[in-house]
Amino acid sequence: MLEIKNLRAGVDDKDILKGINLEVKAGEVHAIMGPNGSGKSTLAAVVAGKEEFEVTQGEVSLNGEDISELDPEERAHKGVFMSFQYPVEIPGVTVTNFIKTAINETRKAKGQEDMPASEMLKKIKEKAELLEIDRKFLSRSLNEGFSGGEKKRNEIFQLAMMEPKLAILDETDSGLDIDALKVVAHGVNTLKNKDNAIIVITHYQRLLDYIVPDYVHVLMDGKIVKSGSKELAYQLEEKGYDWIKEELV
Repeated sequence: MLEIKNLRAGVDDKDILKGINLEVKAGEVHAIMGPNGSGKSTLAAVVAGKEEFEVTQGEVSLNGEDISELDPEERAHKGVFMSFQYPVEIPGVTVTNFIKTAINETRKAKGQEDMPASEMLKKIKEKAELLEIDRKFLSRSLNEGFSGGEKKRNEIFQLAMMEPKLAILDETDSGLDIDALKVVAHGVNTLKNKDNAIIVITHYQRLLDYIVPDYVHVLMDGKIVKSGSKELAYQLEEKGYDWIKEELV
């Protein structure tokens, strides 16, 4: 599914990622944890193709195809989805219209016709019910006046509608109370299948009680320094990151 080889990247001549190697197979959930400033969000942004980061070395492949030179829209059309830590507000564009446009742009890129309106409405209703989203919510301007929890739930709704091959969730648990966290996690778990893969970036082990990862990776100073099972997340919760630093010395 996703293969990252010796990835080095930075911004404004500052090295942030310093040789990332990672393979995520279809059907897997990988969690990436690490202290602030370790490069977690940069890794997510580079895989998604955000242009403010300069890749100086390495390769990012999706299903065997090198996507390193593709812009974010092209990567999205290939099946890469990223939920942002701080989603932007788009006044005047409703949640429903935004998702209709996104789906049809992806279909257009694949040489397909727009999704029929009846099929689109059926899908919107189905996914909204899955995530316990009120239909009135879908007629609001995208992220305008949304609470933190509403923004995150909306992003998971977009994920459900887009059905990407690779979903990158950048601190989806940020700002969520426990009830909203459970709803979002339920949506992610329901959407997970043998044909897609999910990368969860988080500071906290609590999210991994609800979205159980196959692998946990610790990112520190731009490198993956330790990988393991979900038990590694519990160790981090208990001991912090200092014990890993001590192991590396």
